[in-house]
Amino acid sequence: MSDRSLQILIIEDEVPIRRFLRTSLDSHGYRLREASTGQEGIELAAQLHPDVVILDLGLPDMDGLEVLRRIRSWSAVPIVILTARGQEQDKIALLDAGADDYLTKPFGIGELLARVRAALRRTAGMQSSETPVVVIDSLRVDMARRQVFLDDEDVHLTPIEYKLLVALIRNLGRVVTQRQLLQEVWGPEYLDSPHYLRIYMQHLRHKLERDPARPRYLITEPGVGYRLNDQSS
Repeated sequence: MSDRSLQILIIEDEVPIRRFLRTSLDSHGYRLREASTGQEGIELAAQLHPDVVILDLGLPDMDGLEVLRRIRSWSAVPIVILTARGQEQDKIALLDAGADDYLTKPFGIGELLARVRAALRRTAGMQSSETPVVVIDSLRVDMARRQVFLDDEDVHLTPIEYKLLVALIRNLGRVVTQRQLLQEVWGPEYLDSPHYLRIYMQHLRHKLERDPARPRYLITEPGVGYRLNDQSS
């Protein structure tokens, strides 16, 4: 695959940096698209399915770390972070949230190109073809916009409820153990608190199931965990 066939999405609000990246990357044959806000970047990532995302952390509408987490919730695209945060704990947080690599400002274009090529090599053949919009009968989840609809009506979920639903979507049709869900949604300190999971699963069922006592989507696998049913009724 030639560089000219590869598309890079740049999510950066500073015009001089975008201009620098545009000139440098275009001269090396990459196709470019640009976003100046986090929300615009998330939506373009959903629409374009770029080969690489270059993401600045200092965006005007939301922290770049939140953009990273939201894209990573439905896409395996390589993401290279541009950051002025040089502390070790900041870098660890970025990698834990799903960044493939990071560059501390100021940086040279040669180093950036090397990081992009390395990210592409590491993820070759691993890109997901999943769409950020998941439809199961009357349930529709738009993960790019963080919107959930049932029978075309907007359903309001709390952040924890939404995170739990997305964790199940990422394993659509497969059983996810209680420990996996507790770890992913609440963190390792909650592994011995399964009542949190039971309570929030009840909340989700009351919002998403026509008959919460006979769930169509959110299936309990007794003694193991839960499964988001992907079979049509």
